[in-house]
Amino acid sequence: MVAASALFALMGLCVKLASAHYPASDLVLYRSLIGAVIVTLLVRHRGGTLRTRVPMMHFWRAVLGVTGLGLWFYSLTGLPLGTAMTLNSMSSVWLALFVVAGSLLFPRDGRTPASAGLVLTVLAGFAGVALVLRPATDQQQVWFGLAGLMSGMVAALAYLHVAALGRMGEPEDRIVFYFSVGGIVLGSVMVALQGGPAAHTLPGVGLVLAVGVLATTAQLLMTRAWAIGHPLVNAALQYLGIAFSVGLGVWVFDDPMDAATLLGMALIVGAGLTATRVRARAASVSGPSDT
Repeated sequence: MVAASALFALMGLCVKLASAHYPASDLVLYRSLIGAVIVTLLVRHRGGTLRTRVPMMHFWRAVLGVTGLGLWFYSLTGLPLGTAMTLNSMSSVWLALFVVAGSLLFPRDGRTPASAGLVLTVLAGFAGVALVLRPATDQQQVWFGLAGLMSGMVAALAYLHVAALGRMGEPEDRIVFYFSVGGIVLGSVMVALQGGPAAHTLPGVGLVLAVGVLATTAQLLMTRAWAIGHPLVNAALQYLGIAFSVGLGVWVFDDPMDAATLLGMALIVGAGLTATRVRARAASVSGPSDT
């Protein structure tokens, strides 16, 4: 998970640099093409298969995952690297919000309503968002901030589908492959709608290759970590990606970091860890049938 977090931060850096050469739609397409090739070679080397019994589950996971990816890439083009990474890491807080909203809108007999602690966790997470986005609003970057925030929400929905695919026995390389296929299809549509791909340059091609290799390697490492590691430890280590991204952003782009922004990031990380812990505790109490 530490390696995956570091590689995702490096990928974000390469996406931000590559945005000077390509729009977000091109980057989604090329990242997905490279990912599909790498995973296909890996599966062939292992002697596995890419056939699936649940194509529609992969379809919806791919739609959500690629939508979140496109929103995140777009936010990276206009936000500081650490800010975009923080907003994309809001998935645990969004999942907690879904639980709170579900318990209020659809109460069910025998189910415990959302606790006050979980409600406070959600509020703390979005208070962190307000602090993180405050400088973005001042700089007329509202749309980039909203895209980053929405990328975290869509990622939360995609994680639910990944968990469901895991329960169906789908291996991580197959999940990543169909996600990449979805990126190729949706990326091609977006590129066609914008009038075709942007012209290539040597630095641009190098950055695109780096994005694809780093993203696919990080995704496989992260999936493996969730398969063999403790959920709470993984959740904590995953937030190292924010620290890596902040450091890279300050070092490479001289991104501004004031006390309010750092406090907002701390609130989001704390809320995400708390939400993950509450969900893990609830799952251990309710049993497998309710997870």
